[in-house]
Order: sequence, then structure tokens, then C-alpha cells
Amino acid sequence: MSWKPLHLPYKEDPETKKVLKNLSTAHRALAELKGVAQSIPRQEILINTLTFQEAKDSSEVENIITTHDELYKSSLGFEEFISPAAKEVESYSLALKHGFTIVSQRKILSGNNIIEIQRILEKNNSGFRKLPGTNLKNQQTGEVVYEPPQSADEIQRLMQNLVEFMNNDELIDYDPIVKMAIIHFQFESIHPFYDGNGRTGRIINILYLVLQNLLDIPILYLSRYIIKHKGDYYRFLQDVRDNNNWESWILFMIKAVEETAIHTIDLIKDIKQDMMYMKNILRDNYKFYSQELLNHLFKMPYTKIEFLKNDLKISRVTASNYLNKLSDDNIIHKHKLGKSNYYINPLLMNTLIKKQ
Repeated sequence: MSWKPLHLPYKEDPETKKVLKNLSTAHRALAELKGVAQSIPRQEILINTLTFQEAKDSSEVENIITTHDELYKSSLGFEEFISPAAKEVESYSLALKHGFTIVSQRKILSGNNIIEIQRILEKNNSGFRKLPGTNLKNQQTGEVVYEPPQSADEIQRLMQNLVEFMNNDELIDYDPIVKMAIIHFQFESIHPFYDGNGRTGRIINILYLVLQNLLDIPILYLSRYIIKHKGDYYRFLQDVRDNNNWESWILFMIKAVEETAIHTIDLIKDIKQDMMYMKNILRDNYKFYSQELLNHLFKMPYTKIEFLKNDLKISRVTASNYLNKLSDDNIIHKHKLGKSNYYINPLLMNTLIKKQ
């Protein structure tokens, strides 16, 4: 509990021989992922589908559990049927997309931008913590394992320093993946918000990789890896505070990047294969086939008549005819919720579930 966040960059050199050796494979995986993502005709297909997957996984780290069905129903706007957990996940997705818009347009991520992301995530305007009393406990024993900064002035000062470290590459010449690991550790140790620190920190991870041009779009999500290795994640974080063991923490994050990139490459390839399979079916059997229709069916696994109408700029009757014809032929699956119908693309849905 005695460790306190220090100004960045730290005096210790985190780029040990072991760290440098492991970085090369992680960078190769990221470069391949960037290339594979560019082969999808419309980038929003990946942004939409993979953002929702990350939102689900990142929320699950915080024990906010929802099913795929609840999650994708929330995307349809049926408010009366959306569970509280699905609403939380949807807020995460909106916060992540907002963050991506910011870094795409401004090429920086400021303290106010981070506050905006947390505000969308938590639906409050509390901003950075102003009151003392926040501490981190062992979830099993209840023991306080770490007390983050308590003073509002100290939190503000440390966050200004973190933002400078994040945006000013001339401050220190570290590898971007190493910097991402340090940024994540520092943010979680400052713990600047009353709520949503973990999820905001995981959003910052991916936005930083986009800022560093390691990816064009936010599709590398580490939450799935963190869930699988949750014990190690918290142990390595605390081991830096207790024993100054940077190497193990940074190696953990490098491995997370590499394995997640490989997993995401496989997922994108499966989505491309599904798209090609459905393209052949639609093109050979339906006069109303178009690339725009195919893209729409893969933009999200669930859709409805109104979405297709707006996306393809066709009449509601035409959109209804398209979806119902595909449903009658079992290409997509039609379901009823209250008085409304919605349609599921089983190819995409099965792929997303299989790769979970």
C-alpha cells in the first residue's frame, strides 16, 4: 500500500532484453492484423461487430454479464426489452466509438477527452475524483491491497502528466506497446474516477495503438485475454507496486497484444469467408442482390426493416420484402419481439460465438 504513482517517464528502463525479444512477434501480429482488416470492403463491419464483442468482454471483467442475444437486441433499439447489463455494454460500445472519433480527427487524447469517454460509459458528470476514500481491495479476502492518490490536486497533476506522456513521443523513446503497458498501469494506479476506471483504461489501450498507427481502426481488444488470465492481470499489476517488477507486467501485456491480434486475424478471416459464402448464394439466387445488401447483413448480426430501409435508401415495403424473402429461404432467421420483427444473420452470429 505504500507505493504511489510517480511522474512519467519512470527512471527504470522497462525495455529489458527479454521484453525487446518478445516485442518483434507482437509487432508482426499487429502488422498482419492491420493488413487483414484493410481487406474487408467496409471498415464499419469490423468496427461494429468487434466493438460489441469488446464491450461485452470488457464489461465481463467488471462482472457485468450479458448474453449475445441481449447484447444484439440492444442494438435494435427495443428499449423495453433491454436488460440493465446490456445497457451497460451498449454504453461501453458508444464510449469506445466516441474515443475512436476523437483520436481519428484530433490525433491526440486529452484529459478532457478521457473524461468524455468515462461520462458516456458511466452516464454521469462526476469527472476526476475530488473526495478521498477510494481504495482497491482483494476481491476474495476484502483486504485493502492498494490506496490510489486521494487528493484531487494530485490526481489532476498525475493525469496531466499521463496525458503528456501519451501524446508526446519526444518525451521518451519507448516502443509503443511498452508505452501502452506503462500507460495502462499508470492509469489504473491513479484510478482517477469514482467508477469505470477499468473499462476506461481498456478503451485507452486500443485508442493508443490507433494513435501510434499500429492499427487503422479499433479492433484489437485485450479484454478477452484479460478475462482468461484475470488472476495474472491483477497479480502482475500489484507486483509492480509491491516489488517494482516491470518486466513481468510488460511481458504480460505484450503477450496479450500478440495472442489477441492472432485471434482477431482468425476471426476476420472467418467473417470474410462467411461473406463470400453468402455473396455467392445471394448473387446466384436473388435479383435484388447488391454489395450494399451483403454489407448490411454483416454490419451487425441482428437487423430490422427500418435499418435496411435507411442503409440502402429503399422503401420500407422493399426492405420488408428483401428480409422476408431471405427469411423464407432460411438464409436469415426471422424473430418477433413484442409487435416488431427482427432478423438474425446466423453465419455471422455463429462465427462470433464460436470465436468468443
